[in-house]
Parts: sequence; structure tokens; C-alpha cells
Amino acid sequence: MKEIQEPARKIPVLAETDVLVIGSGPAGLSAALASAREGVDTMLVERFGCFGGNITQAMVGTIAWYRREKTVEAGGLGVEFEHRAKEMGASHPDPEGDGELLDTDLFKVVADQLIQEAGIVPILHCYTVGVIIEGDAIVGVVTESKSGRQAILAKRVIDATGDADIAQFAGVPCQQLPNAELMPVTTSFGCSGVGIDEFLKYIHANPSSLGDWAQVTTGKEDDMFSTYISEPFKKAKKAGEIPKDAVVLGYWDALTDAGEALNINVAHNLSIDATDVKDLTRAEMDGRKNAMSAVAALKKYTPGFQKARLRSFNSSIGVRETRKIVGDYVLSEEDVKNQVRFDDSIGIFPEFLDAYGVVTMPTTGRYFQVPFRSLLPQKVENLLVAGRCVSADKIAFAATRQMMCCAVTGQGAGVAAAVSVKEGRSCRQVSVSDLQDALKKQGVRID
Repeated sequence: MKEIQEPARKIPVLAETDVLVIGSGPAGLSAALASAREGVDTMLVERFGCFGGNITQAMVGTIAWYRREKTVEAGGLGVEFEHRAKEMGASHPDPEGDGELLDTDLFKVVADQLIQEAGIVPILHCYTVGVIIEGDAIVGVVTESKSGRQAILAKRVIDATGDADIAQFAGVPCQQLPNAELMPVTTSFGCSGVGIDEFLKYIHANPSSLGDWAQVTTGKEDDMFSTYISEPFKKAKKAGEIPKDAVVLGYWDALTDAGEALNINVAHNLSIDATDVKDLTRAEMDGRKNAMSAVAALKKYTPGFQKARLRSFNSSIGVRETRKIVGDYVLSEEDVKNQVRFDDSIGIFPEFLDAYGVVTMPTTGRYFQVPFRSLLPQKVENLLVAGRCVSADKIAFAATRQMMCCAVTGQGAGVAAAVSVKEGRSCRQVSVSDLQDALKKQGVRID
């Protein structure tokens, strides 16, 4: 690749804070709220124009679609998101489980209110493009925005970018699967003008189950109801209306009395490296093309959709998987499948797996603990990682990538950062008992 030499220059300091959180999805929003509620100065930086990350950008409101009668939750901020959204009229009943579907547009307002109530300093429309390292510790980041190139200094930094961007900038060991093995990215869309009663009558007459799409289950999942939909797209492919190599199948979620299908998640792209801007560009454009083919197929072959039209696209492609750090501990498949317990637990997550065709639904009351060490990157001090880029192997990632688990690791990171500031210790040296006590006071179940 051709290179140029960028001249050195001084840049202004935009702000200084105790805890700086980069990225505001379920992990980052949880981290910032948890930190601020511990009484330390907290700043939350987001590259887009609203907070919420995958929820508000990719239209993914299914934060707890896995929940069933015997599911054991960690509590804490992920569940609070559901409750607050419901209180504010920003959720819908989940057709698959006992959770709430977040209204992905209204959740922007929910997030704003939570941030303002907690006294967090919010920064939107701001990219983080580099880190500031002194010795072996991170002390700040470099940003680019409409205000130019600036620095933010912080005592502790939490990488909640989803892609481990900050960790990568800092030279932390990371891993990423080959493109062909990565989970697909998705263009979600909504439709208006849907005949809801007619569509639901069709669904009840032609029900789908998890067994229709899951490749590896425990058996108990096979007959569970799923909002999976594929038949209209198979017919369109057979008629030559959708290219045979296009991956168009997936799920619907919330339906409204106004005749809206709020999120149809069926247009996928494979072999996309979402840390590569060229791949991202291709995925966005191809995804919209495939989504329009999907809308046409729904109109032609699905009862209730005859008069439907496109209502909305997601603002940014939905990304499931990119980099993961190699942390002080790599959470393993054995850990999540065998209820492993850790002395440094920062929360629990039900035995729920969903990735690579492997599906285990948490209907038995089983759960595993999430170790603090999986949030600690190697080589760099005072940096924590939260969300889908925490340290985990391939199958453990099928659990840690879930939005509710991202909220668990986010809340753990936020409390850990705050406690370490108050104790005057590095994140790696923070008192685990103090961390766990603080998490319990915030309503988190850790054992």
C-alpha cells in the first residue's frame, strides 16, 4: 500500500475525565451508566448521531428473545433497559419469548434520558482514531470530528466499540476468524401497509421452529416457535427474482396495530470483514439491493404484505463479529456449556448460544459466570474491553456476543473502572471483592 508521511502536530485537548467509554451499544451504554452511578466523572463517545449502537443503528431490538420460563438472568442494566423502555412506551411484546422487544427508534430517547439522569458527559458524531499511551498504560485517545482532531484524556478507558478498535490501536493481541468463517452482516428493514391479521393467520397456518434453521441443538429447541421466514424468498429465487447466490432468509419481530413490521432481518452478506472500509461499503450497497428484492418477494408471495412498502432501512449494517481481544482469560466453550464458576465473576449469563448454526435455548435454569479477566487485555494497563469483543473462543462467543451479555460485561467494566479510580489502583489490580460488592449494589447477580 502506498504511504505518505503525516507531519507531527499539536492537538487540543477536548476534555479530561475519570472514565472514558468509547462506543454506546448495550455494552458501552451499560459501562458508562455503571461508572457514573459509582460517582466518578464519566464521558461517553459515540461515532454516530444517537446512542444505542446495534439497537438504534442496526434496528436490533431483540435484547432478550431467548428468555423463557426457567431462564436465569444477571439482572442489572440490561434488564433495566427493557423495563425503562416499557415504561416509556418504547417496547413491544416479543412473539418468541418472555422478553420485551425494544423499539429501536424510541430507544434513542430512552438512552438520552438514562445518560442525562446519570450525569454522563455525552459526545456524539465523534470518531476515535488513535490512543495515547504513557509507559504501559493508556491515558487517553485521539478523536476526529467536525471540531477537528482532538484528544480526550482519561484515567481509565473502556473499549466498547464492538470491533476492539481501541485495543487494536493500543497494540493489544487480538484475533479474528478468516472472512469465510465470520458470521454474516445484515441489512434490516421495516415495512408499512402490512395486513397484520392476514399475516399472522398465515404464520399460524405455516409455523416455523428453531429446528428449521438451527444446525446443532440439544434437541429441546427443535420444535420451539421461531419467527423465521424463508418460503417467500425460496419462491422468488425459483422464479429468478432473487439471485440464487443471495442470502435472503431470516426473521421478523415486532408488528404494530398501525400495520408496521418494524424489523425484518433477512438480507445477509457473507465473508465481510467489517473492519475493512471497502468490505463495509460493498455490504451496505449489496444489502440494500437484497433487501429490496426481499420486499418484492414478501409483497408477491406473503399474505398480508400485498400492499406493503418499505418503511425504513437500518442506519448502519448490522455486524455480528469482527475482532476479539486475547485477554488474561479466554472464556471457552467448555466454560459456557458446563456452568463453570469463577472467583472473579462480574455477572452471570444464561446457557444461551446462537452462532454458526449452534443454538442452545436457556430453558433449564443453567447459567455460567463471566470472569473479570476476560475483560482485561494483555500488555496495556487501565484499558478494559466490553461487549462482543471480549476474550472468548469461537463457541463461547455465541454467548458473549448476545446483547444482554454485552450489557453484563459493560456493567462489569464500568464498575471496575470506577472502583479502580477510587482505589487508586490499576484495573488489573482492582480489588475483586470490592468490584463484586459494588456490582451487587447495582442489582447484578454474580453467582
